[in-house]
Amino acid sequence: MSTLPDKIDQIIKERKLLFQQNKTEEVNPYVAQSEALLIDTVISLALGKNILLKGPTGSGKTKLSESLASHFGQPVHSVNCSVDLDAEAMLGFKTIIEVDGKSRIDFVEGPVIKAMKNGHLLYIDEINMAKPETLPILNGVLDYRRQITNPFTGEVVKAKATFSVIAAVNEGYAGTAPLNEALKNRFVTFDIPYISGDVLLSVLKQESILKDEKLIQLFVSLSSDLTALVESGRLPEEASSIRALVDACDLAVYIPPLRAVERAIAGKLDDDREKAAVMNAAETWFA
Repeated sequence: MSTLPDKIDQIIKERKLLFQQNKTEEVNPYVAQSEALLIDTVISLALGKNILLKGPTGSGKTKLSESLASHFGQPVHSVNCSVDLDAEAMLGFKTIIEVDGKSRIDFVEGPVIKAMKNGHLLYIDEINMAKPETLPILNGVLDYRRQITNPFTGEVVKAKATFSVIAAVNEGYAGTAPLNEALKNRFVTFDIPYISGDVLLSVLKQESILKDEKLIQLFVSLSSDLTALVESGRLPEEASSIRALVDACDLAVYIPPLRAVERAIAGKLDDDREKAAVMNAAETWFA
């Protein structure tokens, strides 16, 4: 990564010192098609902004969030959104515990409360999968107030200064709903495209157990063809998922590449014509 501004670099160093007692898991760094994406997301988090990552499934949004957390040395608490997401899943729930032989009600903190109290990062995956009426509870968490009144305990929780939110969306998928303007206005937004060419080659070398560089290059070429088919509307976006491509590379260590593509990429599609299109593209490179 290019040299960051001195003030931002100092913030990163201070956070790493602050959280060094929390052993954050080391992850391979996210490799972006444009280095500006990495620089801008790091600066945004260092300044205490919430960031929204927009991109197709498998484009690396979760990987980028993990890389950012590792960069700052901060633990991450995750919320996985669905139509069933409710306040308890985000904030926590009451339960009965035994203390000295007596029963009492205790509150088990959820990921939002934990992240706020500890100044950790909060990752909200597929935020546009949640019901629109569920998310307003986070408005005060995401804006300048950085606080919430816990409806289950009445406690006013004020986030520590290092707390920030990373959210991810897959736009246009079944079950998703557009984010309202009030919610979007609380984020700095980044588009996460699929990577290609030498950048993809580097990622496959880093993430896959496949070490045959010539074979990896063929998978990069296949990815280019699949992306073109996606862009022309002949395949759904998941057909050019980087995650699925890594799976195919891993399988190709032990089984023929065509079978690896069939299992890891084509097999995830429901339409027989789409499966055939993937395999036809694969046969161009692996026949």
